[in-house]
Amino acid sequence: MSQTAFDLFLVFALGFLGSFGHCVGMCGPLTVAFALSRSTPTPQTSRAVNRWGFHLLLNLGRTASYAIVGAVLGGVGSVAIASGQLAGIGSGLRQWMTIVTGLLLVGFGLRQIAPDLLPQLPVLHPLQGRLHDRLNKIMMGLSTQTQWWTPTLLGGFWGLIPCGFLYTAQLKAAETGSPISGGMTMLAFGLGTMPTMLGVGISASRLSADRRSQLFRLGGWVTLTIGILTLWRTDAMVDYTGHGALFLLMLALAARPISRFWGTPLKYRRAVGVGAFVLSVAHIAHTIDHTLNWNPQAIAFMVPQHRWGLWAGMTALALMTPAALTSFDRAQQALGKRWRQIHLLTVPALLFAAVHTISIGSNYLGSLVASGEVQIRVAIVSILTLAILLGRWQVKS
Repeated sequence: MSQTAFDLFLVFALGFLGSFGHCVGMCGPLTVAFALSRSTPTPQTSRAVNRWGFHLLLNLGRTASYAIVGAVLGGVGSVAIASGQLAGIGSGLRQWMTIVTGLLLVGFGLRQIAPDLLPQLPVLHPLQGRLHDRLNKIMMGLSTQTQWWTPTLLGGFWGLIPCGFLYTAQLKAAETGSPISGGMTMLAFGLGTMPTMLGVGISASRLSADRRSQLFRLGGWVTLTIGILTLWRTDAMVDYTGHGALFLLMLALAARPISRFWGTPLKYRRAVGVGAFVLSVAHIAHTIDHTLNWNPQAIAFMVPQHRWGLWAGMTALALMTPAALTSFDRAQQALGKRWRQIHLLTVPALLFAAVHTISIGSNYLGSLVASGEVQIRVAIVSILTLAILLGRWQVKS
């Protein structure tokens, strides 16, 4: 199976298994509302055919809308990446898009596997606002019309409703950097969701709650796997995942000191910390694969600065691991006061992560040339780390 075919299969699987949980819960009531608002004064057999025809056209319109948006996003991604390459930032843009997509998928997967593990992030759930309300009003008006093509148009508007689950597929489409690949990505995602949405009022509703829960959790594991593969199956990701992990770890530890004027990071600190851990794991995996070539003995041939920097990074990850594995309510209740002590290990983890970044980061001192630009970057990392530690000390005192 080619790389592109495998990617499309993963996106299809994401849409299919994710639809049993997210789409049924979020869009299922909307589908039923569309069907109930449509008058069908026909014999029983004709009514069944009409109902299936209505939902088929409805979902075909929705899937077509996905594909069109995916093609547009792929084109926009192509222009952005091409323009960025002229400015020297094209590959960086693509890599950061990959990281955001992977983190969103990991977040969705964890939420499906363990709903109480992470707080509900606004970006992962349907948005409420003027656009959402306006689209709802248009769709409910269209659902009462009787023209045969109305369901297709209705589905087209449905495909434009903001949705966190949809954002992950859209980011994958933009990441392709091609209108054709972007359209195919969203088409595969839409086709994956179609079986569930077609049968939401008939077969899906007949599934037991236990069976739907099993499919929902299975979809979570698939989504989590796709997120990990998204972070893993890219080139030159060592620096990007490392810097992303450092930034999220800084944000998680600075959440309380800055809560006096910006409370959002504190509200979602647990999710931010888990994101830092996920990127740290991806970072060390890329290091083992691309830098060491799965040969631990290569560490002995590194210069001392790089060797100590590598061990500092591994120590930082080891200190973050207990906090990441206990970042859920049940663990907090079971561990009591020890829970806070475990999570305070992330403070020395920041110190080790900063040492690792300064000593081995290829954009810092990796070249062993202490140029003016390198010194500025080292100073920024050092100042931010010191400011966060001082801020936490003042809050504690």
